[in-house]
Amino acid sequence: MATLQELIHCIRPFRPIHRPVSFLRPCLAARPQLRCASILTELSDPASAKKPIRRGRGASSGKGKTSGRGHKGQGQRGKVPHGFEGGQTPLYILKGKRGFDNIHALDMAPVNLDRVQSWIDQGRLDPSKTITVKELAESRCIHGVKDGVKLLAKGATALRTPINILVSRASAAAITAVEGAGGTIMTRYYTAASIRRILRGESDANTPLPNTFPALTTTTIAISSSRHSFRKNQKPQTTFRYRVPDPSSRKDIEYYRDPAHRGYLSHLVPAGEGPSLFFKVPKENGARTVVGAGSDVAGADGADGADAADAAASRKKKKDGSLGAENRIW
Repeated sequence: MATLQELIHCIRPFRPIHRPVSFLRPCLAARPQLRCASILTELSDPASAKKPIRRGRGASSGKGKTSGRGHKGQGQRGKVPHGFEGGQTPLYILKGKRGFDNIHALDMAPVNLDRVQSWIDQGRLDPSKTITVKELAESRCIHGVKDGVKLLAKGATALRTPINILVSRASAAAITAVEGAGGTIMTRYYTAASIRRILRGESDANTPLPNTFPALTTTTIAISSSRHSFRKNQKPQTTFRYRVPDPSSRKDIEYYRDPAHRGYLSHLVPAGEGPSLFFKVPKENGARTVVGAGSDVAGADGADGADAADAAASRKKKKDGSLGAENRIW
């Protein structure tokens, strides 16, 4: 039988029950459910778990018997350094890669003159019209046009029909052959996006001249001068949605300004100047006449004899052997 002292220890002390205030009950009842923090140690992603390869567990496992090492030799008994080929000169040294890939190189679709003449003989190209990228692609004379079309001179002797052709680039021999047959050739700048638009019919392929404003080719319609007489059905109808862009880089501008390349911007080069935007055309040797001191003959630039004599005297060396200011290059 328990004693009085044991009964006193078993009795818990009285703790008053604290009930929340009435206006706090809705907030306390809406608290989110709390979870034990021990679940963080149990988080796992079964999909990312990769089972280790069990080797030597029978032939049916795929890695049995020799465990994937093969029969005999250094690879079966030990380890082989990466790239080691038994002592011979490794292939990556004997026949390694040379050079580099030019990321700025253009991927031109080549077309030769003999193929163009063959397409004309078959009636797949009309020589009476201008042959452009669109005609060459639609007739399957070229395939996979990306950055443009380059005309080459293979089979130049077979070309006997005068043609008017508009391409991205052309070799010097191809230009000579086309013009020798009585035809004309012009090179124009294209981008990969503009060629795709030309093939879809969204841009005009036969645009040898540089762009002018307005950009779109429209059909003219008669519109009354009165503002109220304009109707919706009288709006200009756009023939092409996009225009063919012009070059913006110096390299492309100089290429299509060169008359030797038959560029469509060659008419913009003034007489006596070259296609380069940076270098000037050097003067000819006979452009400047040498005038001696005391001579009254005028120079090639129209200066009088006295000025020419002073200029010739200033170009001479001084008595101490140093050059005059006009002969210095710094």
